[in-house]
Amino acid sequence: MLDLALAHEIYRPLLEQQPRDGVVVTRDHAYGNDSRHRLDVYQPADGAVGRPIMVFLHGGGFVRGDKANRENVGQFFARHGLNIIVPNYRLAPDHHWPAGAEDVIAVYRWTLQRRDLFGRGVETIYLAGESAGAAHVATACLLRRFHPTEGLQIAGAALISGVYNVHLEKLARRQFGVATPDPRNEAYFGSQFDRYPQMSTVDLIDARPFRLFISFAELDLLQMQVQAAELFARLVCQHGFDPELRVIRDHNHLTQVQGINTGDSSLTGPLLAFMGMS
Repeated sequence: MLDLALAHEIYRPLLEQQPRDGVVVTRDHAYGNDSRHRLDVYQPADGAVGRPIMVFLHGGGFVRGDKANRENVGQFFARHGLNIIVPNYRLAPDHHWPAGAEDVIAVYRWTLQRRDLFGRGVETIYLAGESAGAAHVATACLLRRFHPTEGLQIAGAALISGVYNVHLEKLARRQFGVATPDPRNEAYFGSQFDRYPQMSTVDLIDARPFRLFISFAELDLLQMQVQAAELFARLVCQHGFDPELRVIRDHNHLTQVQGINTGDSSLTGPLLAFMGMS
């Protein structure tokens, strides 16, 4: 069981003092019509036009989370030479699968239209997410039905401790220690369990191979470790992918991202290397 309040309390003093120098932030750009369709942009103060872009989706079990909680992601990677977009997206139970994937593509489309902010940076876009955010990015990238008509032109995607097989999570609730009813998955995927295979990314992959980073924390929830391994195996054996696979040592599901911009490079080091920024 993860203790969200405890994790926040541990990292709160560090995040209050996190470095914010050398970064320009503009907040609450609208990328759609819903009140959650807002995003923040973090850019290097010494010149942002032409820099690579990373879109980063927060986690929250499909039912919670806010872009403000991932200021540390924006601040850190902007200080290391990237333009960072941190969006909110629609949440369950008001919105169901595949709303998250649709919002990923909406942010992608918004980004392509903002050469005034990014210049040729729009030609180098990485999509990334943690937990529920990783689930949304995986669905948007790996299922061609969600790609724009002109195709999804990204430099790569990073999936951090995501949900990729909701059917497995339902069948293995006992082994994974998942509550019944499941307050996360049932809120987003619904309670018609016979439909879960139709919403499980691992069973639906049809995208052509692209650069991909898959990770989970050493002390992660068991279902996240299993699903990362399953996704990796299926991509390699069945779909011709060659993903990076990383274990984030000495961290759990929450702390691996909360530690960003506090001097901890456990996750940021591998991510920067994946994007060629190390």
